Amino acid sequence: MTWTVIAGDMRDADFGGGFDAVLCDPPYELGFMGKRWDASGVAFDPRVWARVLGACKPGAPLLAFGGTRTYHRMTCAIEDAGFEIRDCLAWLYGSGFPKSLDVSKAIDRAAGAVREVVGRGVSGSTAIWSDGGMGDFTLTAPATDAARAWAGYGTALKPAFEPCVLARAPMEGTVAANVTAHGCGALAIDAGRIGVGSDKTPAPTRRGESAPTFTSTETLGGDDTVGRWPANVLLDEQAAAMLDAQTGTLASGTRASGDYGMMGFGGNGVQTMPAITGDSGGASRFFYTSKASRDDRDHGLLRERNGHPTVKPTDLTEYLARLILPPRRATPRRLLVPFAGSGSEMIGALRAGWDEVVGVELVYFDLARERLTSADTAHQRHLFGDT
Repeated sequence: MTWTVIAGDMRDADFGGGFDAVLCDPPYELGFMGKRWDASGVAFDPRVWARVLGACKPGAPLLAFGGTRTYHRMTCAIEDAGFEIRDCLAWLYGSGFPKSLDVSKAIDRAAGAVREVVGRGVSGSTAIWSDGGMGDFTLTAPATDAARAWAGYGTALKPAFEPCVLARAPMEGTVAANVTAHGCGALAIDAGRIGVGSDKTPAPTRRGESAPTFTSTETLGGDDTVGRWPANVLLDEQAAAMLDAQTGTLASGTRASGDYGMMGFGGNGVQTMPAITGDSGGASRFFYTSKASRDDRDHGLLRERNGHPTVKPTDLTEYLARLILPPRRATPRRLLVPFAGSGSEMIGALRAGWDEVVGVELVYFDLARERLTSADTAHQRHLFGDT
């Protein structure tokens, strides 16, 4: 396995071509925390994504995260560049914090009215109204009639998910012809299957290995079935627990083996179908992982903390990288990571088993290089590039 991280701007960096897939977390173009790199418009520029498309093989899948307010503009730019939009993944998490204006307070403030202090509260409580601040805060009562009329109103919802577009470079011919000729163009469904019961890990048993092929009646050791088909919903552990608490235990259906009519699926014949063994569990029967912890964010850094404000958990990036990983072959499987940030997508891809990973990063290049150098990939040959 090898990796290359290039210090440069995606608008003019030389990152080569022949890539089997793309995985990235571009700027959301929100000006987050006053960061200039998050307000440049680069993620909305079809010319940037056209450069990415030009570096891809026919059929190469692309996964790119976006912000809820700006995802549509990035997706349109990706489509305008020539990619086909295939799906939208949703990464749900339970620890988002609302950044909302208290309209009642704003009205009193504009009127110069002094509000009466009626107590104290703690941010995050469901029983109180906060301004989205952290820690303890003062509870006040509206001072004007207009403020009383607008008590309990705000300007934003609690953030609880981030969308991720799934796109694909145009195929050459049929899917079968494309994957045979170019070695890419399909999703690794078995590698992304979700374990049953309390096991939420993907099906492969050893890191870096492609999952074997299973039928619906085969098992992965013990009595566990091969796992559920990967969904376009991804959860963090808090969101999973909240979902399970609301739904309780659910049971999936079963089916005996036998001959079934297939008219509802566009046919008019009979097909022999294998048995399906039902299981039970909460509604969180999807892939889930914790949000990036401090240890995860700082992994590989020796002298400083990771200052990137939007680090994705490595378990999440590893899972996504595995979903778009082609089968083993004689030639290297190559992944492009535009907007590499502090390196989480690249590290996840190496752990997933990609043979060559090339990243491009302008602002956090040094952090990415240090994390990649120190990450648990000692068997790999490290490469660097600067533009």
